[in-house]
Amino acid sequence: MALLVDKHRPRSLDALSYHPELSDRLRALAASGDFPHLLIYGPSGAGKKTRISATLKALFGPGVEKIKIDSRVFQTTSNRKLEFTLVSSNYHLEITPSDVGNYDRVVIQDLLKEVAQTQQVDLSAKQRFKVVVINEADHLTRDAQAALRRTMEKYSPNLRLILLANSTSNIIAPIRSRCLLVRVAAPTVEEIEGVLKLVGEKEGLKGGAGLESRVARDCGRNLRRALLMYEAVHAQNDQISEKTPIPPPDWEALIEVIAKEMIEERSPARILQVRAKLYDLLTHCIPATTILKTLTFKLMPKIDDSLKADVVKWSAFYEHRIRNGSKVIFHLEAFVAKFMRLYEGHFMGMDLDFDD
Repeated sequence: MALLVDKHRPRSLDALSYHPELSDRLRALAASGDFPHLLIYGPSGAGKKTRISATLKALFGPGVEKIKIDSRVFQTTSNRKLEFTLVSSNYHLEITPSDVGNYDRVVIQDLLKEVAQTQQVDLSAKQRFKVVVINEADHLTRDAQAALRRTMEKYSPNLRLILLANSTSNIIAPIRSRCLLVRVAAPTVEEIEGVLKLVGEKEGLKGGAGLESRVARDCGRNLRRALLMYEAVHAQNDQISEKTPIPPPDWEALIEVIAKEMIEERSPARILQVRAKLYDLLTHCIPATTILKTLTFKLMPKIDDSLKADVVKWSAFYEHRIRNGSKVIFHLEAFVAKFMRLYEGHFMGMDLDFDD
């Protein structure tokens, strides 16, 4: 049984219910004879991948939806073997090079070169080039981005790149200058509410009681999260009323527990308990940066204003460490220990002031 977020994902640009001017622009690009490299950026849950899939369908037709999942093995200069998963059709390739960490340059160089050196084999295809979709382009290392720039220059007749990113700040200027930048803004609360009502009608779900409005307000303008929350409420309750609680995702509830434990006790034993929960989150594929960001937001209401600036500063510091390092648990645990030290020092300072 498919989730609502997958079952009701729009398959064409015409079916997209918000940002109509952006759909018109992508449709015009697909119909033109000169499709450019694209850099599509915006917050998580705004619908970037959905719009890319719809644009590819406008470019190549329904055949682009017939995809297969392959596993490839790449070999580094130090003879280390990297196993890498890619999604492909006859017309496009979708990859996430950041999955292999600092070896993403090897994937970029070998895979894109291989794709770019072969022309489109389907003579009935509307376009003569292939498209490579690169997820999490803002997580690519500088070396990988430099290799990507050379590929864009050398193989542009046979290859078009579509880069997906949350932000353009980590993408080097030469790549940005060679792409058409397309920003996909997060949908408004009203637009999310409209999508939830439409999905509810199609599924025959009894909404009402302001459920769609409440979910739209609580989801942080993330449409994917809104649909998951909406489905979870209906799965857990037979009758929906104004007092029906909207449960947070399991991983977010666990991070709330971690935040409470960090406040209640600051000790090596408590750090070990928190480490076990952090490992649990990581093994369930919750990104380390998401864990750190959510944990920081959960801690903010529980601490004094005088501490907030320092906590945010160290959170940013360890987020940078996570992106550059390989053992993310070390940096998450370091943030936990740093917070406990700051919190303990703050209370010791308060006690000293009281004694004086």
